[in-house]
Amino acid sequence: MSDSNYTPPAVWTWNKASGGRFASINRPVAGSTHDKALPVGRHPLQLYSLGTPNGQKVTILLEELLALGHAGAEYDAWLIRIDQGDQFGSGFVAANPNSKIPALVDHSGPEPVRVFESGAILMYLAEKFGAFLPTAPAARAEALSWLFWQMGSAPFLGGGFGHFYAYAPAKIEYAIDRYAMEAKRQMDVLDRRLADSAYIAGDAYTIADMAIWPWYGALAKGQLYGAGEFLGVHEYSHVNRWADQIAARPAVQRGRIVNRTQGQPAAQLHERHDASDFQLRTQDKLQGAQ
Repeated sequence: MSDSNYTPPAVWTWNKASGGRFASINRPVAGSTHDKALPVGRHPLQLYSLGTPNGQKVTILLEELLALGHAGAEYDAWLIRIDQGDQFGSGFVAANPNSKIPALVDHSGPEPVRVFESGAILMYLAEKFGAFLPTAPAARAEALSWLFWQMGSAPFLGGGFGHFYAYAPAKIEYAIDRYAMEAKRQMDVLDRRLADSAYIAGDAYTIADMAIWPWYGALAKGQLYGAGEFLGVHEYSHVNRWADQIAARPAVQRGRIVNRTQGQPAAQLHERHDASDFQLRTQDKLQGAQ
């Protein structure tokens, strides 16, 4: 498939599948495709997600809050299988009209509160529990600046580089070169920052680290798109130091496997409804019990 001679029409119309790994779930319109209510568990916080980098951000924060002793951060994490179109069910669309994971519904108040977009969820929870987001104006501004840096930058990494390098139905040199350049530039931004700072926003671990680590920490360790060698990720020594530091945190190790459906069975906890699920309900345990 080549687009070297492609001339865009005057008005674009959706008349064929786009191809590639996610062709079955991509469409140019919003809204639900079927009626399906969301399940509700016993905890006030109900998370509907998948263990992608965006989903990991929220479960890492929730596990970190629980590790600090915030009992109100107990949560139910329900699996949303985006490859099967769960995100287009009417209940999920009500929680997130953008039909993207993750979505959070907080039932702790008199009326449920929906929160969508991973960065918004991180900020909501950090403010709700008074943790992992500084209150001093300068420190808060720094943390939020890096949080929103991630929200604006990751689409170039995932939807740009990752898509054209790993998922597109054809290898397009211009697109891969364009986004590889941007991915490396972003890694250099982080590497320069982390040369002078223990954590992304300064000396303290914040939601900025939790947002950035699932994407760029994984990239630095060669775990995204099979592209570690291609992007020379070993060159970013400060990012690698930071990535290892975050990965060693027990709450991160728990949070990164929630709603995960890929990899080793021991690193997959499809749904999380109780702290004991990490010991009792990972896929290796469930398969062994069959």
